[in-house]
Amino acid sequence: MDFKVRAATKEDCKEISRMILELAFYENMPDQVKISHEELEQDGFCQNPFFECLVAEVPEEHKSKEGFTIVGYALYFYTYSTWKGRSLYLEDLYVMPEFRGRGIGKGLLSKVAEVGKKKQCVRLQLSVLDWNAPTRDFYAAKGAQDLTVSEGWHFIRFDGQNLDNLANEAPKD
Repeated sequence: MDFKVRAATKEDCKEISRMILELAFYENMPDQVKISHEELEQDGFCQNPFFECLVAEVPEEHKSKEGFTIVGYALYFYTYSTWKGRSLYLEDLYVMPEFRGRGIGKGLLSKVAEVGKKKQCVRLQLSVLDWNAPTRDFYAAKGAQDLTVSEGWHFIRFDGQNLDNLANEAPKD
């Protein structure tokens, strides 16, 4: 299939927001999405962006049933390993269902890896839900290692009131 992967623009944020919600439905967590396209615009396209994003775009003649030409995205950000150095974290990789199996996901993933290598990143990390075997298999086929069993890492999160409580315990300046 003919498609191109390009850096997202501020004007793409409504489409990215639409696909974030589609991904959340796929992951059975639509109620977890609290971000708007305005926040994506503000956070991704400011002087010091919190994330970068790529989109996959098909020609008009291959648009989706609903009329979309932006059919996938990869949202990532830079992080740092105190053991290994510069790293990338892939927050989301999504391709609309009717466009899966056509190389678009691989194209997005490979482009994220290329971006990371150009910035001297030594690894690309991500997380996948335990029940999502097709996605785990997709990443494994590309050479990803599942560290859950081999290294025993747990993914930990503070949010909401727990994050507020923790921040309120910070030593005063």
